[in-house]
Amino acid sequence: TDLTPQTFFKKHVDIDLNDFVCLINDPRPFTDYNKTYTVDYLGNVYGGNIIRYLNLENEELKKYTIKSIKADDPVWFGCDVGKHFHRDLGVMDTDLFDYEMFYNTDFKMNKAERLEYGQSQMTHAMLFTGVDLDDNGKSIKWRVENSWGTKGGNKGYYLMTDKWFSQYNYEIVVDKKYLPKKILNLFKKEPVKLAPWDPMGALAI
Repeated sequence: TDLTPQTFFKKHVDIDLNDFVCLINDPRPFTDYNKTYTVDYLGNVYGGNIIRYLNLENEELKKYTIKSIKADDPVWFGCDVGKHFHRDLGVMDTDLFDYEMFYNTDFKMNKAERLEYGQSQMTHAMLFTGVDLDDNGKSIKWRVENSWGTKGGNKGYYLMTDKWFSQYNYEIVVDKKYLPKKILNLFKKEPVKLAPWDPMGALAI
C-alpha cells in the first residue's frame, strides 16, 4: 500500500537501468553488424530516450551472455518462442520436430530470410539463468526462466539448445560492465532508423 510506480522503483529496485544496453542479431542484407539501430516511432514514453540496438553477430551475443551468467547476472532476451518448441517439456530445439519428413518438402529459409518474409520475429521475452559449456568454453545449451507458471518444463524452467539460440534468438540486454570499450563506443553513434513496422520492434509494440 501507499506505493506509486516511482516509489516502488526507488525502494525495491536496486539496479540502475542506465547501466544496461540492448544487443541484437539481425543478419538481413540491409542491416550491418557493429552498427546501431532504432525503430522509428517505437518509443512508448513521451520525451523519453529512443530505443537503441547494437547489431552484432550471434557469437558476440553468446559471449556476453555467458560472461554475465558466470558473474551470476541473468540475461533478459527476446526470441520467437513458438518455433520448434514443446511447451509441456519446456524444450526449444531446432531438431525437436521433423517437419521436412512430415510434409515431404524442404524449408530452406535462413534467419535473415525468415525476418524479411515475416516468417519469424520476436514474440516473447524470457531470462537466461544458466549455460552448459563444453571443454573449450563454447555453449551447448541454455537454461531459461519463463513467466508462464510452473507447469511447463522443470517447474517453469526450460532448456534451449545452442542451435535454437542461433536461429530464433534476436535480442539480449546486458550490463555495460561486461562489454569491451570498443563495443560501448558504438552506442554513441547516431542510430540508423528502421521502419515502424520492422520486426526488430515487434516485441515492444
